[in-house]
Amino acid sequence: GPGGFATGALYLVLGTVVTKVKFREKESKGIAEKRGGRRGPENVWGSAATSMLCALLAEAFPTWSPLLLTALVAAFATKLSDTAASEIGKAYGKTTYLITTLERVPPGTEGAVSLEGTLAGVAASVVMAVAGLALLGELGALSVAACVVAAFVATTAESFIGAALQTDDRPWLTNELVNLVNTLIGAAVCAALV
Repeated sequence: GPGGFATGALYLVLGTVVTKVKFREKESKGIAEKRGGRRGPENVWGSAATSMLCALLAEAFPTWSPLLLTALVAAFATKLSDTAASEIGKAYGKTTYLITTLERVPPGTEGAVSLEGTLAGVAASVVMAVAGLALLGELGALSVAACVVAAFVATTAESFIGAALQTDDRPWLTNELVNLVNTLIGAAVCAALV
């Protein structure tokens, strides 16, 4: 319904704003998003497919609607957390580490994490959880906490996947597929917590 659409639109706006932070600087280093930071169709399915599935299931199974709508928001909170952590980490991360080995690596490396990026990701997931749950009429402290914890767990898992599995010998493991796995983890962890 309209609340789900508004939640998706909010994710798109916030994700775009975060992507544009210090964009020219990131572009000059070769670590900026492609297409000037604009999202393409492949980004949509990677970022929104899980939320769409949750919305369809909520319509089909009204008894489970509160749980599924909370999982829908968790998927968007997860993706915004990932986007904010990556973009703010690339823009402001003083020291970035490969999540699998804790070895120092340049910003923009697959699987790299920074304190600045991690904090931005948590903050973004809080904003998305509160706003999305309010738009869907599911706002509550437990639901917000479940979305934020799920987003942190999923974003951390996504960093591990990027560092350990997203290699040149696995061209099929695209960023969009990893984003889909990321949001599925976020929705599933949230559903388990609620």
